[in-house]
Amino acid sequence: MKYDIIIIGSGPGGYVAAVRAAQLGFKTAIVERENLGGICLNWGCIPTKALLKSAQAFHYASHADAYGVEASNVKANLQKMVARSREVATNMNKGVAMLMKKNNIDVINGTARLLSASQIEVEAEQKTIYEAEHIILATGARSKNMPSMPQDGKKIIGYREAMTLSEQPSSMVVVGSGAIGSEFAYFYQTIGTQVTLVEFMPRIVPNEDEETSSTLQRCFKKNGMKVMTNASVEKVDVTAEGKCRVTIQTKKGEETVEADIVLSAVGVEPNTQKIGLEETGVKTERQKVVVDDFYRTNVKGIYAIGDIVHGQALAHVASKEALVCVDAIKGLNPEPIDYNNIPACTYTSPEIASCGLTEAKAKEEGLNVRCGKFMYMASGKASAAGNRDGFVKVVIDVDTDKILGCSMIGDNVTEMIYQIVTARQADLTAHQVIEAVAPHPTMSEGVMEALEAAFGKAIHG
Repeated sequence: MKYDIIIIGSGPGGYVAAVRAAQLGFKTAIVERENLGGICLNWGCIPTKALLKSAQAFHYASHADAYGVEASNVKANLQKMVARSREVATNMNKGVAMLMKKNNIDVINGTARLLSASQIEVEAEQKTIYEAEHIILATGARSKNMPSMPQDGKKIIGYREAMTLSEQPSSMVVVGSGAIGSEFAYFYQTIGTQVTLVEFMPRIVPNEDEETSSTLQRCFKKNGMKVMTNASVEKVDVTAEGKCRVTIQTKKGEETVEADIVLSAVGVEPNTQKIGLEETGVKTERQKVVVDDFYRTNVKGIYAIGDIVHGQALAHVASKEALVCVDAIKGLNPEPIDYNNIPACTYTSPEIASCGLTEAKAKEEGLNVRCGKFMYMASGKASAAGNRDGFVKVVIDVDTDKILGCSMIGDNVTEMIYQIVTARQADLTAHQVIEAVAPHPTMSEGVMEALEAAFGKAIHG
């Protein structure tokens, strides 16, 4: 069968590309070897947020007295939390299936491989060849396996196993404190597992502003978590009793930590193997596909988006790349993505959100900056909610009054960062954003207060 566009992979890059292609009148098919929605909807973004919501509910119930609510015998039931999480994922999967049906997109089940610039082979019960004028690769990524702790799926696990454990471990070592590691560390610590978080870099969430990192680390420790930075896992031995004996190298020497489970959260690697890149001559660099601003590879008719191209490995990035890619195929001349204005979010408690330059990075680049910060403890809404940890911090260019970046940590900040992303996208000045009226009481007015603080005008800061 022949199509205008075939997309390989149905994650937030692939299925968005398919829908946009169908909207623009292309005869479209999408190939998926597992579940529609890819890792994000089935094993990543969505089901993890369901687990985190369960942890938050348990935390509130456990501290109900602080809110004037009497509750007793509150227990965390991991099996029920997992069941709810899987139900959420299943519903989202069905939602993507409905989108495919609504937009008349053919769904092809199986494992795809490029044969040429216009042909793919899909292997299911049998092998079938499909043709298309344009082929978009959106094959995503998988958990990175480290030689010092090879995953066995039982004692040394990745993120997929971490969200479907049948029993709650009494102790866990989480290796890597990026978004995935920090979120799982928070989840398991909150429901009662003793977590040790190990980070190779000098601070956790190392890509974030330094003050953000220290605030999250303080909150984690307050919650009883053990945090080890400047540390690396040298090896993991599983004892006869089923315990994981983790050898960790620190600045003070080797330290051994015992735990029921080790979660490897050291990152992901792209799914670029065995998809026909070499056979078709598609250029790669450090395991990723090389593309231009419109996601065209060096082979005419083949495109790539999402985690398999250079850029932030984030669901919303893949979705935006999908739109730009398909719009460019249609000849609509879309604007290339500004990768310096991509929001990053970590859904711990407190949450983290950021975009643009941190204060340190801006100064490294020699920019003349002023910073403004609004502490959550001064927020009426945060006080009413009972969560006063956190702040909003903005970085402003003194010479142009443009917002260079923003770092937030606190309740609801993942819902607030879009304000800054939009302001930067529209090239607004800090003073133009300040002039907008913020609703009260909200956490979001912290953005206005932080901007005002940069100029010594904050009322509540």
